Amino acid sequence: MANTLLTTTSVLRKALMILHQKLNFVGNIHRGYDKKFAVDGAKIGDTLVIRLPNEYPTGTGPTITDADTTEQSTSITVSTQRWVAPSFLSSELTLSLDDFSERVIEPAMARLAAQVEADALTMSRDIYRQTGTPGTAPSTFLTYATAQAILTDELSPLSKRCFHVKPMDMAIIVDALKGLFQSSENIASQYREGIMGTAIGGDWYQNTHMVKQTNGNKVASVTVSGAGQTGATLLLGSLSASDTFKKGQVFTLAGVNRVHPETKVDTGELQQFVVTADATAAGATLSIGIAPSIVVSGATQTVTASPANGAAVTFAGGQNAVYGLDLLFYKDAFALATADLVMPKGVDMSGREVMDDISMRLVRQYEVGSDKLRTRLDVLYGFKTIRRQQAVRIASN
Repeated sequence: MANTLLTTTSVLRKALMILHQKLNFVGNIHRGYDKKFAVDGAKIGDTLVIRLPNEYPTGTGPTITDADTTEQSTSITVSTQRWVAPSFLSSELTLSLDDFSERVIEPAMARLAAQVEADALTMSRDIYRQTGTPGTAPSTFLTYATAQAILTDELSPLSKRCFHVKPMDMAIIVDALKGLFQSSENIASQYREGIMGTAIGGDWYQNTHMVKQTNGNKVASVTVSGAGQTGATLLLGSLSASDTFKKGQVFTLAGVNRVHPETKVDTGELQQFVVTADATAAGATLSIGIAPSIVVSGATQTVTASPANGAAVTFAGGQNAVYGLDLLFYKDAFALATADLVMPKGVDMSGREVMDDISMRLVRQYEVGSDKLRTRLDVLYGFKTIRRQQAVRIASN
């Protein structure tokens, strides 16, 4: 049977199928595709709006207090344009799609997927709930079961939870829990690279792009400066000039407990917080961004009380420590959004296709001097942590 020339559509669809298989993390989080860009195309800096669930207070007795319904949303800026540019001879277009895929498309998509995964996994540093010991690879059932308990305490749905761990951490826990990992017909029917099995209430994936957390140079003898603080910033004291704090550092505040997400009852556990941006002190005090916000009453209450003046701030990990992060999450903790890129004019061939809410563009131009077809495949995307409470970091080495 004679080979036929490959079309833009056939190449794009094959590329998207391979990309889907290789996107371990992105394949398991919320994905959004905005059709409004389908005609004119999007540019870097365009935004996509995602709705968030409403929260309402409860009460007791015959008298009610009306709670207004205020729609909440968050916007994702599609600010990252990733491309891969495989060039090939015009004669290679006569290959079968399978041959062309093996020689050109698959290695190109592997590189593109790696970059997208690495970008998206930086969202791990947004998460404030953490278990495990920084600098020590988790090796027991209890560490991962604790992560599951944390998600359940935060009222995360029990289904569609995923563990994403470093390959060495996977090797350690599989060896410790050999009997819990098994083949699954469900997994086999929804194949994705890196999946290892189902255990401890979640699907397990090994991922070579897991990020590391870096601490600042000040983790001891830090206090709260000023009583009654609330909101998404916290004024720290007992500092010196050039003391640093890094995005992703997890800490607790003495006397500030977590409340139940619905009943707002004191859980008896210290609330964990995360630093949301790098900061460096210029003197004895410094205001840092934190999550979750300190909220002491109402439908969005997060803690039992504001920290007292001089309350101790306790950070996870040591001074300038660098440690690995594994993840357990429900799919709606994170989101990645893509939009259709602008279609250029005056080229040999171009096209766009969408699969699983990921839009990809192909543009091809012929070079007469070399008989090469210069080709680029692009994805325009943005990503954002939208429900921090539906993910848990698992500290590693």
